[in-house]
Amino acid sequence: MVLSIDAHVGQRVRQRRWMLGMTMRQLGDKIGVNLQQIRKFEAATNRFSAKGMWNVAEALEVPVAYLFEGLGGEAHDDILTDKEAVELVRAYYAIPVNQRQRLFDLARVLRAA
Repeated sequence: MVLSIDAHVGQRVRQRRWMLGMTMRQLGDKIGVNLQQIRKFEAATNRFSAKGMWNVAEALEVPVAYLFEGLGGEAHDDILTDKEAVELVRAYYAIPVNQRQRLFDLARVLRAA
């Protein structure tokens, strides 16, 4: 099933917000709207204007095109919709680079076992 444009964009906003560790309230504060408006936007019950979309992308530190990436493709499981996976990615990137490479190597060995 292909998502509607509004649902797709709302999902991309939510995923990016999670990746940044940002709450709905923090995003709302950054773009000058309340928590309820962010909630409705992510749920695709409300839409942002072009300026609002620009502000969201800027607050999430992505180009506006990011919000539309994957649109029109077939639905697929996106690992970034899983909060635990997002937390794991955040934790991984918080590790110093040399240790991160060792952890990555360990993960590959465990996957092969």
